[in-house]
Amino acid sequence: MSESTPITTDSNTSEVLNSVATTEEAKAIANRGAKTRQLLGMKGAAPGETSIWKIRLQLMKPITWIPLMWGVICGAASSGEYTWTLENVFKAAVCMLLSGPLMAGYVQILNDYYDREIDAINEPYRPIPSGAISVPQVITQIWVLLIAGIALAFTLDKWAGNEFPTITTIAFIGAFVGYIYSAPPLKLKQNGWLGSYALGASYITFPWCTGHALFGELDWKIVVLTLIYSLAGLGIAIVNDFKSVEGDRKLGLQSLPVMFGVTTAAWICVVMIDVFQTAIAAYLIYIHENLYAAILILLIIPQITFQDMYFLRDPLKNDVKYQASAQPFLVLGMLVAGLAIGHAGI
Repeated sequence: MSESTPITTDSNTSEVLNSVATTEEAKAIANRGAKTRQLLGMKGAAPGETSIWKIRLQLMKPITWIPLMWGVICGAASSGEYTWTLENVFKAAVCMLLSGPLMAGYVQILNDYYDREIDAINEPYRPIPSGAISVPQVITQIWVLLIAGIALAFTLDKWAGNEFPTITTIAFIGAFVGYIYSAPPLKLKQNGWLGSYALGASYITFPWCTGHALFGELDWKIVVLTLIYSLAGLGIAIVNDFKSVEGDRKLGLQSLPVMFGVTTAAWICVVMIDVFQTAIAAYLIYIHENLYAAILILLIIPQITFQDMYFLRDPLKNDVKYQASAQPFLVLGMLVAGLAIGHAGI
């Protein structure tokens, strides 16, 4: 009588079960990651969210609030008047609420509203093209955020004791720029240069000047300096255009990657980022803040390294990876510049 060959063994069964469990765990982790990206308004999200409040939050793209909230901190530093009191901390937090969730949220939803046809091509999982939220609901949310933002800006002016409503004025200007950036007939984003600079100014100039006006007196020097810094922000704004190049090309939007091609636009992007940060460092030397200038230059070096490692080699594939690795050094450089200006009493 011959021996029969076993079909499997306990060891093999265990390996198969472990493999299945590992696969299911990996799927669960990937699903949680997709839901997180969706909630933050990031690229690569997964459709299927049903909670209206999570959908509304996704529309506001919380991931984009961070640079504006950081800009408030830089403005407080450049004022030279910020002190670590409980009132000032609370005041700064309220100002971050204004710049981030309210005004940035307003601009992001406005942009999604007017870009719903482009998003149907590039990011069909977004709330509006996917049908997860109705257009009337979107319009209502836009108005609620705008009115709340203007009201809070006026409150901050009163709290700061500003004779002229500087913060309210900045909020109105920022809201207007956000509107003409996305909405026809101007739709600045159709022009690669104007659109990218408007975006750069929105991320740097407006929140920086708001933070400065909250704790000090805003003058033309700070405005000019932040507008120059926004030229570096223009480079960061160009990075965001690479993910939409296919849809932009189909719909005739003249983003820089569409106008100049992916490779040339990538070089324009990194040159803008590096040159204008270096110009700020040179200005810090001019006002005799040499230590801060040296720190800023040291923060530019890793940005250049990551540009070579990731962005210039494949901007379409590595745009998010580049931003995650290089932008922390850029925003730290902004704070260094703000501290230097506050220290110099400009």
